[in-house]
Amino acid sequence: MTTPQKPVRAAGCVLWRRAASEAGLEIALVHRPKYDDWSHPKGKLKRGEDALVGAVREVAEETGMDCRPGAPLPTASYLANGRPKQVRYWAAEAVAGSFTPSDEVDRLAWLSPTDARARLTQERDRPLIDALLAALHLA
Repeated sequence: MTTPQKPVRAAGCVLWRRAASEAGLEIALVHRPKYDDWSHPKGKLKRGEDALVGAVREVAEETGMDCRPGAPLPTASYLANGRPKQVRYWAAEAVAGSFTPSDEVDRLAWLSPTDARARLTQERDRPLIDALLAALHLA
């Protein structure tokens, strides 16, 4: 009998800022050249790290933005390289900072909710935009 693998623990944010666009906000997506994908900023938690602390750290590392975390959003559970992975998400408003490309994240795009939904590579990331809009009472 095989023991179920413990899920990889990760956390991230649906990062947003106020804008003159649709719904009055823009959502940040990051491009990771290693996977050639567009996603919300997220990453693995360090051993013993609180999920919210890790989510804010990942946003800073991947986008250069300081953020103000808000409402929790749905947790994503899926297989990554054959291992179960759980990613906890929060809504987070970008409050300051600037993006610097790196080997991990080479591009940052600020998009309307409609454009962000279309650009996301993984279908599982799209409902997080609706959850953000609901949390901000914009849906």
